Amino acid sequence: MKKGPWTPQEDMILIEYVNKHGEGNWNSVQKNSGLLRCGKSCRLRWANHLRPNLKKGSFSEDEEKIIIELHAKLGNKWARMAAQ
Repeated sequence: MKKGPWTPQEDMILIEYVNKHGEGNWNSVQKNSGLLRCGKSCRLRWANHLRPNLKKGSFSEDEEKIIIELHAKLGNKWARMAAQ
């Protein structure tokens, strides 16, 4: 298994793999794509850095209002809040 920072080439392999096969069953990524990374590393790289719909940066005022309302309603159930 390779550890350390991801290279742009590894990112491209992972992006192509997910575009072709979809998300899920991350343990098969290594076997089917040739990446020398574990499934957990691939899943985290995709979820936190490479997903096309991933939004980074500050929340808008509307998003902040929604978060405050959901927190008042649901408490610290962040996964349920994120689903909405």
